[in-house]
Amino acid sequence: MKNAIAAGEATALSVLDDGLDHPDGVAGRMRVTDFLLSVPAIGRTKLTRILEDLGISPAKRIGGLGHNQRVRLRSFIIEREARNRGRRKSRLVVLAGPTAVGKGTVATYIRENYPDVLLSVSATTRRPRPGEVEGVNYFFVDDAEFDRLVDANELLEYATVHNAYRYGTPRKPIDEALRRGHSVLLEIDIQGARQVRQVMPEATLVFLLPPTWDELVRRLVGRGTEDEEERERRLRTAKLELAAQNEFDYRVVNGSVAEAAREVVDLMQTRGPSDAVPV
Repeated sequence: MKNAIAAGEATALSVLDDGLDHPDGVAGRMRVTDFLLSVPAIGRTKLTRILEDLGISPAKRIGGLGHNQRVRLRSFIIEREARNRGRRKSRLVVLAGPTAVGKGTVATYIRENYPDVLLSVSATTRRPRPGEVEGVNYFFVDDAEFDRLVDANELLEYATVHNAYRYGTPRKPIDEALRRGHSVLLEIDIQGARQVRQVMPEATLVFLLPPTWDELVRRLVGRGTEDEEERERRLRTAKLELAAQNEFDYRVVNGSVAEAAREVVDLMQTRGPSDAVPV
């Protein structure tokens, strides 16, 4: 039943109503936590906040909810499903967020665990970091080649990041993948996400957040790929980037890479490996 909700084969509202009407049935015996986690784009981070807002204990089962809890949970599901129906479905998802939030790590996890998702490879003028592979992490090009790509209109978006290097998304592989029915994930910066929104308004924009500001600073310092001056510049930029989160369709907190990846993939209406969907 939970798989049916996650796959879109049954609506969350129909399962909830079944559980409320038949407390001793399969749906009625389902814990509210399991029920909500089966709803696409609800992960454990969001779950805690939702339960607190609804005034429901994590130990509660659907059939054991009190009257007011039933009303609040049902209203929440109705509002959520209505909002989703009004939002155009898109198999193109843009993942952006502040520097050092872990966009690349989440995108890599998706590439390795969700083979149905095509991860777009960006072109960049910066040098490769240790462990990065040409054509897998980025296409590393010089300024002359980047200029050629721009002049030939071969980039879906491009931008200069941290006042230093240029990044851009090749357009042709994305267009071809979408025509074939594949899901495509773009892991790009916020400037690029804004450009994609203008060119392809049907795209879904997801903002990746750190659990806390202190954790973002810790990740940047621990990465060890920038000197002190560069870190300070990136932290200043990160504060400005965090202010842009309300421009996005969804926000996902990167407390756990696997959990954040699952939330992003759920937004693509895509099934992952068997162990990525609650059973």
